[in-house]
Amino acid sequence: MKSKSKKTEKIIDVSKIKIGIVVSSYHHKITEKLKLGAIESLLLHGILVEHIHFLEVPGAFELVAGADKLNRLVQPDGIIILGCVIKGDTEHDTYINHAVAQGIITLTIQEKKPFAFGLLTTNNLKQAKDRSGGKLENKGEEAASALLGLLTSSPNIVTL
Repeated sequence: MKSKSKKTEKIIDVSKIKIGIVVSSYHHKITEKLKLGAIESLLLHGILVEHIHFLEVPGAFELVAGADKLNRLVQPDGIIILGCVIKGDTEHDTYINHAVAQGIITLTIQEKKPFAFGLLTTNNLKQAKDRSGGKLENKGEEAASALLGLLTSSPNIVTL
């Protein structure tokens, strides 16, 4: 059996893409760097500054509700979720990270649009600093790039 591959090319005008960014204010020094990294990436890829919308929430647990609210208010093409949870003496980090991840998956499926996971989940503050513009790049920038990849890629359709 021979397989045929048909690639569908679609030209995407990035200047028309609207992006939402929901950022937690908890661990503000870290999350602000994540937000700036995401913005820089979006602008470098041609997203217009007037098409970037923000909502700040108190903590990581509120990110999903914030993403849902921003989605309803602005109706962006995709949303980047940024926050930071640092492991402490209890297992709170596990519960928060799991809840946020499940909430993002639910929103992605329910709304049929991408919600990018930019929640740092680290063991300590040093790791958070390293992942927010330190020696391990900026995870806010990576989340923005991942979202744009989903919004601008053309799928390969394969017929068997």
